[in-house]
Amino acid sequence: MKRVKLSEKLEISNIALGFWRLDSWKMSKEELLKYLESAIKIGVTTFDHADIYGSYTCEKIFGEALALKPELRDKIELISKVGIKLVSQNMLENTYHCYDTSYDHIVKSVEQSLINLNTEYLDLVLIHRPDMYMDADETARALTDLKNSGKVLEWGVSNFLPSDFNLLQSRLNFKLVTNQIEVSPLKTEHFFDGTINLMQEKRFPAMIWSPLAGGDIFTSKSENVIQLRKVLKRLAQKYSCEMDSVVYAWHLAHPANFIPICGSAKIERLKSAVKGCSVKLTREEWFEIFQKGMGVDIP
Repeated sequence: MKRVKLSEKLEISNIALGFWRLDSWKMSKEELLKYLESAIKIGVTTFDHADIYGSYTCEKIFGEALALKPELRDKIELISKVGIKLVSQNMLENTYHCYDTSYDHIVKSVEQSLINLNTEYLDLVLIHRPDMYMDADETARALTDLKNSGKVLEWGVSNFLPSDFNLLQSRLNFKLVTNQIEVSPLKTEHFFDGTINLMQEKRFPAMIWSPLAGGDIFTSKSENVIQLRKVLKRLAQKYSCEMDSVVYAWHLAHPANFIPICGSAKIERLKSAVKGCSVKLTREEWFEIFQKGMGVDIP
């Protein structure tokens, strides 16, 4: 599989595996370890987390599996996110749901993720959401100190609009390396609001969460989605693959260098995502999927 260079220090796989719902997979440590090894075998080495996933449980579940075979750490890239506080029985000190990009919260969150994930460093950490109460200087100081300490190799953001990105970047003496955003044939606004254009301008890849629209592409009864499925089925037959492979191919075809995140517990679905790397859609096919997903023709 193609590797994507985010910086001189960091390359990641062109498909990432996400663990947003790991707590609901109900895998034993041994089963999860086997799944990680299967993912690595097909070239998926980048694993996406956040401190809050599973109400603060998913990182720990993953770390317990990794502890069974710690030598795997040298073969993978670990990503996490910080900056959200959830009210949770697993984090009793949080009394209100809010964003928190303060120095103390970021540092504490990263240090806890290191413990949870059973690792000495994180390859990449993202600020999870734009914080309308952010002190950009204070946030930048936390990012800089954690990078200088070696606890975080690179920093990026998630769900940031161009103005959010530019504000934080203006306070840093190093480059943010990615923005993780939601994009799918059913979620296209970032093609119009400047977010994807900024990534091309700055020449950094975009990580894509929910590339299959949370499964709605295959289950929704909306007329535009019904028409989209007809296109996907036809293209799947043409390229001898599954429909989800076509959707991943749609993402991977874009010149902004998308890195889709597959969030499935099934190796067959992860293999379908990887298959998308070898499906080369034409420009006309890309636009057909785009327009059917929106439910309108472009002018």
